[in-house]
Amino acid sequence: MASVLYSMPFVVQPLQTAFLSIGNQPLEAAATLRASPLDTFFSVVIPQAKAGFLTAIILGFAHTVGEFGVVLMVGGNIPDKTRVVSVQIYNHVEALEYTQAHWLAGGLLAFSFTVLLLLYTVLKTTPHVK
Repeated sequence: MASVLYSMPFVVQPLQTAFLSIGNQPLEAAATLRASPLDTFFSVVIPQAKAGFLTAIILGFAHTVGEFGVVLMVGGNIPDKTRVVSVQIYNHVEALEYTQAHWLAGGLLAFSFTVLLLLYTVLKTTPHVK
């Protein structure tokens, strides 16, 4: 939960920018067609802010994957309970086990790169996303 709160600005800022970039014209057009605010949000705002949602997802993911400080401070370092890759890398470095730390860091880098590559590939083939 703490990691979600810590990553929230990386998600909220692109969404705020996407919502502000829509402008008043589409909302006013929906209002003249007697669309309810809820209908306007789901049929006008969300489709036009799709790129902002995807940016928010990417930034939130990228920030959370490598998160270390909040996980260690709030979740602690309880063996076999709060084991995440970033804390495990820290444990290896602290124990001067640099080879294991390098392998984990490389794996984390490869995982992040693969996820982002897949996401950008999907975005490129999706015609509705600007």
